[in-house]
Amino acid sequence: MSASPRLSTLILPVRRWHEGGREQWQRAEELGFHAAYTYDHLAWRSFRDQAWFGALPTLTAAATATSRLRLGTMVTSPNFRHPVTLAKELITLDDISGGRITLGIGAGSNGFDATTLAQEPWSPRERTARFGEFVPLLDRLLTEDAVSHQGTYYSAEEARNIPGCVQRPRIPFAIAATGPRGLRLAARHGQAWVTTGDPKVSATGTPEDSLAAVQSQLEKLEKECVEVGRDIAELDKVFLTGFTPDGGRPLESLDAFVDFAGRHIALGFHEIVIHAPIPDSVFAADQKVFERIATEAPAQLG
Repeated sequence: MSASPRLSTLILPVRRWHEGGREQWQRAEELGFHAAYTYDHLAWRSFRDQAWFGALPTLTAAATATSRLRLGTMVTSPNFRHPVTLAKELITLDDISGGRITLGIGAGSNGFDATTLAQEPWSPRERTARFGEFVPLLDRLLTEDAVSHQGTYYSAEEARNIPGCVQRPRIPFAIAATGPRGLRLAARHGQAWVTTGDPKVSATGTPEDSLAAVQSQLEKLEKECVEVGRDIAELDKVFLTGFTPDGGRPLESLDAFVDFAGRHIALGFHEIVIHAPIPDSVFAADQKVFERIATEAPAQLG
């Protein structure tokens, strides 16, 4: 866990690599961000009918275009992934990046990914159950040379994962969760916990309501840590911005962002993630303000 707060960015995979994509990841490193993440979806919300590239190939390319920046998904889910194939790809990506990969992972939702493979959307109960089986199996696949497992939803037969991850014992998991079973997975298997706030509060509440809801999530996470015999201080707490009642207002100015981030850091968050601007979208923002936040906010927050 870092002693001072970190600032990271999230780059949506919407640009062709040779038409600004490569430069965007390199610029994130130049600006001094701790990490740059990307969404792991087949399609997402208003971008469904626009260019959208695969997360893991994009991160592989980013790994070869950068040298210091941490990279990761925010977040992967079981919607169209299987632990066996995902583990092989993550081990490869960790090797190519020289050990700079973090896996953000969550249970997923009933978005486009839930039906693209011509399947019926999973119920919330099944989604939670799948996530509860997916994470422990992936943990084993990334730490053991050979894994066999017969589960309700996922199975493996002598799945080989030699030589394993560059990072030992495996790449870190940043687990996105708000419910009790997901929070327990974060407490048991996570090196970090991720939240975007409370969607119900974001839809109808105030910024103060959102802070209170996030504080409640932290308290529930601590309870689950106690249940599994772990100190909550061992987990990094990551806040992905852009989904609270504040919307994009924290990116309107340096002062607005420092105020927003400071309130969350005071709750105990170690890492604040901001979306790289995308014109004419929910993530539209002034690039100059974004870059000023990247270069000046960390000193003010530290």
